[in-house]
Amino acid sequence: MSKKKKSGFVMFVLICAVMGIGGFYAYKKFFVRVHLKDKNYTYIFIEREDTFEDVISDINAEHIIENTESFEWLAKKMELDKNIHPGKYRINNGMSMRQIINLIKYNKQEKVRLNYNYQIHDPGEFVVYTDEKLALGDSELEDFLNDEEKLQEYFKLDPANSFGMIMPGVYEVSWAITAEELFDLLKQRYWKVWNTSRLNQAKQIGYSVPEIMTLASIVQSESTIQSEQQKIAGVYVNRLRTNMPLQADPTLRFANKNFSAQRFWNSDKETNSPYNTYRYKGLPPGPICLVYPQAIDATLNYMKHKFVYFCAKPQLNGLSDFSETYSQHERYATAYKKSMNKRGINR
Repeated sequence: MSKKKKSGFVMFVLICAVMGIGGFYAYKKFFVRVHLKDKNYTYIFIEREDTFEDVISDINAEHIIENTESFEWLAKKMELDKNIHPGKYRINNGMSMRQIINLIKYNKQEKVRLNYNYQIHDPGEFVVYTDEKLALGDSELEDFLNDEEKLQEYFKLDPANSFGMIMPGVYEVSWAITAEELFDLLKQRYWKVWNTSRLNQAKQIGYSVPEIMTLASIVQSESTIQSEQQKIAGVYVNRLRTNMPLQADPTLRFANKNFSAQRFWNSDKETNSPYNTYRYKGLPPGPICLVYPQAIDATLNYMKHKFVYFCAKPQLNGLSDFSETYSQHERYATAYKKSMNKRGINR
């Protein structure tokens, strides 16, 4: 090999070595994967007011990236500082810095599932549950529940019956959702249930939407069987029309905040609450639970009959014995009490 060729070959080798070292350095600096200790993933939470610096600080605090300076440099090159989207982001073990940046830049956040169901017993529990799941503060939720103007605008409800605006079901939302956005979702679900057909039915039977919601909540708490719900709704309509007190046991559960109670005693009926339908005639101020469409339809299509009393069957199978007279009702009630005693159900 000539001296000139040998010199060129050495230079080529040196350039390759420099490029190799540079490439290795670049790989170590920008393409190294996340290695989370003792877990497969972690989360970062970006709030609405967070800046680019806040995001870098959060990532650093979670020990997601070893070289945060490199991450910050690459993030700026990829214009993350101009594309911060609030929300909850899942960082999986093995992700690259580029993947993490794209996750936030393109708003690929993990939605939060809000499951509003029978376990939400009152507005207070709705606030606590939602506050624990989202970035929203409890004061924002409470303010909306007490905002007469917005409740009327959104739902045609008032603070006393605002609990009725929450239609049971699963809502998938951003962790950083605003109160306004959340209640807009609730509004959409609410008016999907309260369509023109149901509104007309309520008008035809002479009750307002809030009244139907409240009555349906009691009916639903008495039974989950639709045919029974229709029959029970008929009993309560008969009582309301003859100015009889509703004397609905589920309202005692709500008034006494004893949501697991299966049996009630005379002492429960002494509670001074507008929800105590043994003490106060007419419908309580608002719903005593979240109301499912089935119970709304059962109430709108209540069964017309002459019964003014009913009592759960002693078999405790979800069915009831209905009666027109108190003496007949007492016989059914005695059989039911004996069954409860035999099973050892005292509360």
